[in-house]
Amino acid sequence: MGKVGAALALAASLAGSGCVQSRQYADVQFTPPQGDYRLLVMRPDVAVNALETGGMPQPRADWTEQARSNIIEALRADQAGRGGKVLVIAKRNELPNVSADEIADLERLHYAVGNSIALHKYSGAALPTKRGKGLEYTLGEDAVSLGRRTGYDYALFLYAEDNIASSGRTALQVLGVAGCFIGFCAPSGGSNQFAYASLVDLRTGEVVWFNILQTGSQLPGVTFGDIRTQQGASQMVERLLGRMKAGREVREAQSAEKR
Repeated sequence: MGKVGAALALAASLAGSGCVQSRQYADVQFTPPQGDYRLLVMRPDVAVNALETGGMPQPRADWTEQARSNIIEALRADQAGRGGKVLVIAKRNELPNVSADEIADLERLHYAVGNSIALHKYSGAALPTKRGKGLEYTLGEDAVSLGRRTGYDYALFLYAEDNIASSGRTALQVLGVAGCFIGFCAPSGGSNQFAYASLVDLRTGEVVWFNILQTGSQLPGVTFGDIRTQQGASQMVERLLGRMKAGREVREAQSAEKR
């Protein structure tokens, strides 16, 4: 195989290194909401950064607000066809009898719990007491109080972070891939996305379902859904919420009934 053929094969393998990964966890007895349930979709927690030449993310407030607006619209469209009574919160001060500060506190609590779930359920750093038990995380009395005062059964939380490669970072990627043609290949990390969604039962405060999404590519200009665009935001919401699976015991019971 000549240099060009070898470089193309290597470039193809690099493209393969770009990926979209998601995996759901749920309480073992969880059944996705159906019927006349009442769902509160919380204000999405969003961050969009410019990935600079050296690889450091720089926050962009303008990109973040655009992405949040897109995700809110995508959530409204997604939930419109699912039934139940749904309220999507765009601003923290939209709930009667609940202050903006209380919503902000609950968002921060969910962020801490969500990151803990992501770490211990997905990174291989599983807690010994939680192995094989589905989800055993809670937002506690704060979530129960929210449900009591609003009358909602569930709250859906969503966190999303997009790191968009800058022109300098993209140029560095181009040079890295171009080096493959002369026998030295040094690709650098490009645009990437990390997001998760969780469903909290407001009657108990328990996190009953959780899904994580990770995307990334080593090739310049390749992305897997830019949430600064409506299409990218809708794609991300679909990947996270498109098919909510029941818990393990529920699936096993359903499978047994079909035999």
